[in-house]
Amino acid sequence: MTNAQATDKHPGELADVPGWFPPLDQVLFTWFLEQQKKQGMSGDLLELGVYMGKSAILLGHHLQEGEKFTVCDLFEGEAPDGANKAESQKSYASLTQQAFERNYLSFHDTLPTVIAGPSSLVSEKVAPDTCRFIHIDASHLYEHVYGDIGAAHDILRPDGIVVLDDFRSEHTPGVSVAAWEAVLNRGLRPICLSTQKLYGTWGDPEPLQEELLAMLRQRSDCGLSVQQAAGHRLVRARSKGMKPPAFPPSRHYVEPAPAPVPAPKATESRAARPARPAPSRARRLAKDLLPPVVTRAVRRARANRS
Repeated sequence: MTNAQATDKHPGELADVPGWFPPLDQVLFTWFLEQQKKQGMSGDLLELGVYMGKSAILLGHHLQEGEKFTVCDLFEGEAPDGANKAESQKSYASLTQQAFERNYLSFHDTLPTVIAGPSSLVSEKVAPDTCRFIHIDASHLYEHVYGDIGAAHDILRPDGIVVLDDFRSEHTPGVSVAAWEAVLNRGLRPICLSTQKLYGTWGDPEPLQEELLAMLRQRSDCGLSVQQAAGHRLVRARSKGMKPPAFPPSRHYVEPAPAPVPAPKATESRAARPARPAPSRARRLAKDLLPPVVTRAVRRARANRS
């Protein structure tokens, strides 16, 4: 993964916000959050690691009345240890709280509750059994991800959903170890796997899995497979040219100017062509009087001169 380029411009659309949030995961986030609303599930939202706010902006759009949204990131703060500091300087040097807030407020009227500091602070700031959806995309170091998963377990409501980012990326083995350890030893049950994220719950995943499978099987832009591993049904989804779901533009959106209509090509009509001059009287007489042999000889002589 390479760094997303930061920008100091107000975004007009969600696609203008720097960050790593593929269309497949935008579709899955939207679907899970809408399913929770349809089921009458309420609870707060939490995101650990926001970068420039791309996924946070989408999450905030699904906040229901009376719910609270909390985000946590180091921003410009001091990392808790040397390894985390090196990770932040390498991948998130351009991240500032100001940039996140500018982007978020381009789409929403109010900010979420912002915890500027390491994700280990979340357990102190967010009450247990209060959240219905948690997105973990903070440090990729095993010890930190282990702690984030433990905090999510305590903070999630029954049947709430936790999403673990980068659980299978080549450059984040610590996330992979912590994620599958949680599945094998800490009671986390996978709902589905995208190319980038693991969606899981400490509740019963099967009802949601069935509805998710029915939805994904109707889409021609999504590859799908189902496997069994260590007693878990693993639903794997991958994009096949998937487009992100429709999302409201920001308050700074400017409608693009319509493309200029090309002018029709001018076609020369027969009437507009200049008339060919009529042959002179002398030429007509010569053509009529000279025998064909002489006429052909004259034509050859003219051709040779040219």
